[in-house]
Amino acid sequence: MDKKIKKKIWTTKRIATILGSGAMLFLILKVFVFADNAAKLNVDAEKISMADVVEGPFQEYIPIEGNVQPIATYRLDAKVGGNVQVKFLEGGVEVQKGDTILKLENSGLEMNYIGQQTQTNRLRNEIEITNNNLKQSLFRSNAQVIAIDFDIDQAKDVYTRNQQLWKDKVISEQEFLNSKRAYDRLVATRVNTIQTKEFDSLNSVNQVNQNKQRLVTSQESLKIVAGQLDDLWVTAPVDGLLSTVNAEIGQSISQGMTIAQIDDLKGFKIQANVDQHYLPRVYEGLRGTYDFAGATYGLEIRKKFPEINNGTFVVEMVGEVPAGVRRGQTISIRLQLSEEKNAIQIPRGSFFQTTGGNWIFVVDESGEFATRRQIRIGNQTPRHYEVLEGLQPGEKVIFSSYEGYEDKDKLIIKQ
Repeated sequence: MDKKIKKKIWTTKRIATILGSGAMLFLILKVFVFADNAAKLNVDAEKISMADVVEGPFQEYIPIEGNVQPIATYRLDAKVGGNVQVKFLEGGVEVQKGDTILKLENSGLEMNYIGQQTQTNRLRNEIEITNNNLKQSLFRSNAQVIAIDFDIDQAKDVYTRNQQLWKDKVISEQEFLNSKRAYDRLVATRVNTIQTKEFDSLNSVNQVNQNKQRLVTSQESLKIVAGQLDDLWVTAPVDGLLSTVNAEIGQSISQGMTIAQIDDLKGFKIQANVDQHYLPRVYEGLRGTYDFAGATYGLEIRKKFPEINNGTFVVEMVGEVPAGVRRGQTISIRLQLSEEKNAIQIPRGSFFQTTGGNWIFVVDESGEFATRRQIRIGNQTPRHYEVLEGLQPGEKVIFSSYEGYEDKDKLIIKQ
């Protein structure tokens, strides 16, 4: 009787087939499911720059260059023209108010003063002569009136006696009438003399008043010319530093020409050019800081000049200026565009030119690779960017150039 042979289930061939199918399935899962399909690039750790994401005080500012200038500058312009006769001081020295800097000479002005002085003295003499003549005229008129009054008394006596004698038929009527005419003539003469005296007095007084007005005008003109002579002496109007003297002995100086310049040493102001991009954000009262000799000093915008020239506008700042600062010195100012606040921030770097601040490579905790991540950048300073979204303090990012990384999602960092 034939013996029934039991068929084997796990044959070598079947086991090989199952193992082969499993290996194939594992390979498929690895490639299509578990595989990392991100675009990768190997980078040398020494050729990239990494930094930690930090959180701390953040204040937006822009760097500007300021030029130190005196708080006030006084220009000395020639009030009168002339030739430089004496030069007492050179530029670069400190002066006190009233110190003489230059002496000019102007012969025409000096002759004018002499002529005006002569005219004033002549008018004084005319007034004095007129007053003397008036007094003499009054004396003569009074003497005439006194003499006429005496003659009138005599004529009246004769006239009164003759009137009675004529009534008594002692004298003729003609003799009486002659005495009466003599008396009436003297009375009329007295009236005329009094009127002449009053007229002469009024005329003399008017003449004196006119001369006095002319004298006042002449004296004022003399003062003006005398002041012009004083202006030939060019003096310092204030205390300060005589920075320049634009004149030499013998040089002809015309009226209005700038002779010298004096800087007020009581303080300084700083003028700086700011990029026109920041015009809407810069205003009077905005503050800034600068470092000098190991210390930090504060400034404030006092004036803003909105005129644009070569892409910039000018601001004038005042504030703390240490003793070591000099006129014309250039200082680097941090102009603060916002108040200080707490913010997440990363260093400025060349990555921004490629990403525009929209994404960045974040380094894994292992330090072996970095992956691309979307972020959002806010304000910025010359050293840092403010991060609004996408990063947390303690993470590490690559902030160096991303040239050649534009289409990569993952960077393998080779130590």
